[in-house]
Amino acid sequence: MIRLWIENEQEKEEIPEEVKKAMEKTIEHTLQTENFGLDAEISLTITDDNEIHRLNLQERGIDRPTDVLSFPMLEFDNERNMIDFDYDMDEGFIMLGDIVISAERAAAQAAEYGHGFLREMAFLTVHSMLHLLGYDHENSEAEEKLMFKKQEQILNDLGITR
Repeated sequence: MIRLWIENEQEKEEIPEEVKKAMEKTIEHTLQTENFGLDAEISLTITDDNEIHRLNLQERGIDRPTDVLSFPMLEFDNERNMIDFDYDMDEGFIMLGDIVISAERAAAQAAEYGHGFLREMAFLTVHSMLHLLGYDHENSEAEEKLMFKKQEQILNDLGITR
């Protein structure tokens, strides 16, 4: 079971229900693909460039907006086995972490890359989910290739293509 909290904290881009549903399906399919068989809790916040810029500076020391930020609550070893996590003892959910997406940046990137807003929001969601599950494209070229291959496969499985 997945407990997903989606908060839209911006007013610059409309977030149609079909986009929210695609993001939910992307999260579910990513967990299935990664064989994450535990009950999971995820917080997904949709914001604008100003807020994600502030968070990027505060959390990463990078003074510019970005498209997505991931705040994992799990810790993994080198083989991507969970070694530390937060667990809601009352309800039995593993807290995976928080995702923050700039809808403003996603809309601009969708236009730049020549595909739809839904596809870009789903892409940013799967990208962030893989970060929550221990993947990091900044670790190595091999990790980057693996992560990007998984992203494309998950989106293709869902029929969310360019």
